[in-house]
Parts: sequence; C-alpha cells; structure tokens
Amino acid sequence: MKNLLREKLLKGEKCIGTFFVMGGSTAVEALSYADMDFMIIDTEHGPYDIESSQEYIRTAKLSGMTPCARVKDHSRASILKMLDIGAEALIIPCIETVGEVKKIVEYGKYFPLGRRGVALGRTAGFGYEPFATEKGLTGYFETCNRETMLIPQCETLGILENIEEIVSIEGVDGIFIGPYDLSVALGKPGQFGNEEFKNAVNRVSKAVHAVGKFLFIFAGNAADTKRYFDEGIDA
Repeated sequence: MKNLLREKLLKGEKCIGTFFVMGGSTAVEALSYADMDFMIIDTEHGPYDIESSQEYIRTAKLSGMTPCARVKDHSRASILKMLDIGAEALIIPCIETVGEVKKIVEYGKYFPLGRRGVALGRTAGFGYEPFATEKGLTGYFETCNRETMLIPQCETLGILENIEEIVSIEGVDGIFIGPYDLSVALGKPGQFGNEEFKNAVNRVSKAVHAVGKFLFIFAGNAADTKRYFDEGIDA
C-alpha cells in the first residue's frame, strides 16, 4: 500500500487534484488523462455513498490517481467505511472543536494512534497483500496509519481559532481550507481578497507548516491555483 499523493508531497512537489462530481467509473478513468495527482469523491455535497465510491476508488487506483474522499460528516461510520473501501485521504468537514478532531483520529487511525475497527478489506487484498501478512497486525497497522491521511477541513471559526493545537495532534496529516465557508464564517462571504480572510489563510499555513504537515485549499481557477502555490500551499 503506497499513497502516491503523500509521497509527492513529502518530496516537496506541488500537487493538483479535483473534486469528483460527474459520476461513473468511465469518468474517473477519463479524468486520469488530465494528469491529476488526486481526486476527491464528494460525499458531503455530492450524491455518492459507499457502493458507488468504492468503484470510483478502484478505478482511480488503476488509473494512477490517489483516491481521496470528502466524507459526509465526522461520524465513526463515515470515516471507517470510506477508509475500509480504499480511500487514501479523507477530507472531514464541519469541524468545530479540538475534541472532534481527536475523535476523527480515534476513528481513522489504528492502534496505537487510534481505535479504528480492524478490517482486512479490499485495500489489504482481503488479507493477502504482503503488507497485511508479513508483519502481522502490527505491521498492517503501521502501514495504514502512515499511508492513509486524515485532513480536517478548516471552514469554521472553531477550527481556525484552535488551528495550532489541532495541527499538532498526532494522526492529523494536514488541513484543507474551504475558502467559501471560511469566508462566510468570518462575515466576508466570497471576499477572498479581504485582509481578514488572507490573514486567516496565512495563520493556517504558518501553523500547518510549522509542524511539517500538508496544506490543501480549493481554488476555482488556474490563476488562484498559481497564487496559492506561490504562497506556499501544497495542493
């Protein structure tokens, strides 16, 4: 099991991905020809659930893209099932407190970092992949904890005001800034050039990179993507 997105980010590469909202495995396969590093299956705003997401994840892996998913909420069931079907990074929305982030780690990381329920599903070759057999459960846990990424979404004042503590939690692999909802939370809807919004993004970026983790953000066009890359955002 190898998370190619994580591998590229660790090398300092800038990565580009997209939210997947079209539906259909053929659309995933076609998307891979756009040289995307990753795709995010949107089960928060999109119409997808576990059964369809599993097909998209499988196709993405076969096509060389890292399959990520934005879960519908931060419940145990949403996090556990999406990891079990093979999502290699989870974007978790609607976070308000440090305690909620600690629960995400509990649900999404195996012992000793968390209490993720043990399953040897398709990601582990149903128990026959070498990383799931050669070193027993200890080796399996280590690989999954390392290669699957938990990425809370910064879109509320609660997570912004506690960002330094949140990114320091072991098991949190990065932060995804949701600029639209964050701007609304700041009382500046869609005003991405507003100083308060820019200061918020800078605060998150500083906190994330101070502890060697990864920062993602949604960008609506190529110009914004380049600007965010220039400002040090990773993907």
